[in-house]
Amino acid sequence: IVVLGLLQFYAPWCGYCKKLEPVWYDVGAELKSSGSPVRVGKMDGTAYSGMSSEFGVRGYPTIKLLKGDLAYNYKGPRTKDDIVEFANRVAGPAVRALPSKQMFDHMMKRHDVLFVYFGGESPLKEKYIDMAAELIVYTYFFSASEDVLPESVTLPELPSVVVFKDGAYFTYDEYVDGGLSSWVNKERFQSYLQIDGFTLYELGETGTVYILYSTNLLTSTTLIQRVAKEYREHFNRDFQFGHMDGNDYINSLIMGEVSVPSIIILNTSNEQYFLPSEPVETLEQLVHFINSVLDGSAQAQGGDGMFQRVKRVAFDAKSTIMSVFRSSPVLGCFLFGLPLGVISLMCYGICTAESDDGQEDMELMKRDDEEEEDDEEDEPRQAPGELEGPEEDGENEEEEEQEKNPDDKKAD
Repeated sequence: IVVLGLLQFYAPWCGYCKKLEPVWYDVGAELKSSGSPVRVGKMDGTAYSGMSSEFGVRGYPTIKLLKGDLAYNYKGPRTKDDIVEFANRVAGPAVRALPSKQMFDHMMKRHDVLFVYFGGESPLKEKYIDMAAELIVYTYFFSASEDVLPESVTLPELPSVVVFKDGAYFTYDEYVDGGLSSWVNKERFQSYLQIDGFTLYELGETGTVYILYSTNLLTSTTLIQRVAKEYREHFNRDFQFGHMDGNDYINSLIMGEVSVPSIIILNTSNEQYFLPSEPVETLEQLVHFINSVLDGSAQAQGGDGMFQRVKRVAFDAKSTIMSVFRSSPVLGCFLFGLPLGVISLMCYGICTAESDDGQEDMELMKRDDEEEEDDEEDEPRQAPGELEGPEEDGENEEEEEQEKNPDDKKAD
């Protein structure tokens, strides 16, 4: 019996953990009512720091599915449906069988991207099973016989690993595509995507350079979709195509303002981005822009250098302050105005104290100068007296001799 558990590591002070709490309750209720073997629980990572370290917890909340000796990390959206789907997918077998044509057609309708292994036992199947055990956190993996395929699908050879997506199918070629895991990790996305924050994070893990543009303008959408479909063989290895509504993310990325709509190419491996030097209105212009990025003739902007990091810190600080003032001006004045006022008073006090000390030092120096001048005036007056000192001593000796006793004089 394999023990299955969906565990959330949380911290009492974590705001995201508190926000996840009602969702986590619904996840537990859903899995229990559906008869799932997965048990749901949570653990205070700050109270059990040893367990957190053992499972590699680096932030809160962290969701892991425990399956025997393995722990699968959940990185998807924190919604009930997504977490439940993740638990059911990972809790089951890494590779699921499709025994009939009806089951194959049902899965084709249910999944936008479908990976299937066709054939009998082989070294390729062993690689496929190992890969599926690793990447089951992202998508489903199936196996079937060639009999379930529709007549329109013809495989070049058996065994084969095939991905069905975008109304077409593509076969894995070890000599052209390299490792099976890297190929699957790339092909698990549709050719054209609606990009959000989570998708952006997943794409970043693949190290892919991808296109995104800010709004659903029909002309731009059509051009990029055509490139994604018609030029797949040329650009699929290096590019992921898609779009993102609005320009907030792009403005944050380039730390500036871009017009809407805009076409941008982002390199997720080094945070560089590319903007076309002229408006892109035709398919040929878009293809030329993409090729200029590939051959290095396009000018790269941004990056992850030291200057860009410092600029990023300043931009994020400015954005945070502006967002606070826009949402709550009173709170913004209190949070930023009060500390600035205190710092100003401290600086004024320090400067004032230094000026007072300077005046006192000047007065002391003047007094010392005056005393030195007085001493210099007294020195000439005392000099003659010092020269007359020995004469006075001689007179005193004569007076002492005159005052001697008369008997002493007679004795003399």
